[in-house]
Amino acid sequence: MSSAVELDLAIQKRIHVVGVGGPGMSAIAQVLCEMGHQVSGSDIKNSETIERLREIGVAINIGHDAGAVHQCDAVTASTAIPATNIELVEALTVRAVVLTRAQMLAAICKQKQSIGVAGTHGKTTTSSMLMAVMRAAQLQPSFIIGGEVRGVGSGASWDSGAHLIVEADESDGTHEQLPLVAAIVTNIDVDHLDHFATFDNVVSSFARFIDGVHGPRVACVDNQSLAQLVVSRDVITYALHAPAKFTAQNVKFLEGGSTFDVLCHEVVGDSGVELGPVRLQLRGEHNVSNALGVIALAMSFGIGFDVCVTALAQFSGVARRFDHRGADDGVVFVDDYAHLPTEISAVLSSCTDASDTWSRVVAVFQPNRFNRMQTMSDAYADCFTQADHVVITDIYSSGTSPIAGVTGKLVVDAVLRAHPTASLSWKPTRAELIQHLAEELRSGDLCVSMGCGDIETLPDEVIAARRAIRGVS
Repeated sequence: MSSAVELDLAIQKRIHVVGVGGPGMSAIAQVLCEMGHQVSGSDIKNSETIERLREIGVAINIGHDAGAVHQCDAVTASTAIPATNIELVEALTVRAVVLTRAQMLAAICKQKQSIGVAGTHGKTTTSSMLMAVMRAAQLQPSFIIGGEVRGVGSGASWDSGAHLIVEADESDGTHEQLPLVAAIVTNIDVDHLDHFATFDNVVSSFARFIDGVHGPRVACVDNQSLAQLVVSRDVITYALHAPAKFTAQNVKFLEGGSTFDVLCHEVVGDSGVELGPVRLQLRGEHNVSNALGVIALAMSFGIGFDVCVTALAQFSGVARRFDHRGADDGVVFVDDYAHLPTEISAVLSSCTDASDTWSRVVAVFQPNRFNRMQTMSDAYADCFTQADHVVITDIYSSGTSPIAGVTGKLVVDAVLRAHPTASLSWKPTRAELIQHLAEELRSGDLCVSMGCGDIETLPDEVIAARRAIRGVS
């Protein structure tokens, strides 16, 4: 999909969204609708997300219909939708403007002063924190975020303020196409090699991203790749473990939350000026780092530290980020979107603070994408060391095609090569996975399910199976 035609969203359009039920496309559809455009969409199955879009006026068909794009000014779809999709083929036939997700997102960004949050990990939480701070500063920002923000009930909104906060996703190069007045970059890690081929290409794409931002750029220099990039660039830095413009000290974790003091350094490496304490409802160093980046960018926009502190203390997080999903007979169930090695390590290292009393942490992981596991399954070797028992299931495709010999067993083998005595079970099917957990889990356990596929429903399924075994409803 491509188009040489500029799409001016300042003028009302009729726009069709193919694959409208996905998190990225549903957010775009919602914002387009709230901007005043006539929006329709299609997907292969119904969902709560689709019902929510219908409630705000998006006309959605289940199943694809070539006629759905007739009389449309523009049609857009995610990279997961093949070019052979009948709606996309018909759109080209009737000469509608056909845009990729990135092109549509760029067109939306042109309508506001847009702030991007980029990085391999932490985009959704950092974007959401920034939105909360800017709302507290009475700036009424619009936002397009790849997850449901707790307390908001959505990951998207078109508001009256001058700014738009957007996740600048690198998976297909979208981040480089967005016109931005400011940005936060949280980190650069190995991923999406199906698109970039090499990690050096990933780093180069983030260099181009930073250079394309026409305003404040904020970056975490705890990440070595980012630290090397910003040496020669005018970038506001933040870090927990390295010299930076904004740093944190007295970091503590208790009662499932975090506290820390923020220092601002006139010259990187000096003793700094203490701005004050911050309290979060979220666990883990990764969330302290995310909050520090938000403070750095917010203050560059003239938002006071006190406003940041109040907003961050009230911020309750994003769905599927250490999400408490219930308890059963002494077992606590938590679900998380973590699917890359660094993310899994961060989640598991944050599971136990001084006030937690779990007897065991049981980590359940659903690998994602055949091409990802083919190129980086070995990278998962050491990310489960904080768990007492690990359970790996088979790969969730996320629309990628199976590859001969590529299964979740590659992750199992990588872990056991590095840690031969690890307590680990390979349960490739959903039925085996549920049965194993229903029988294995015992009172005092914390069960953390992780992945970005259909693993999110696992806690409910395991709780139901455990209750069935006990004969209770």
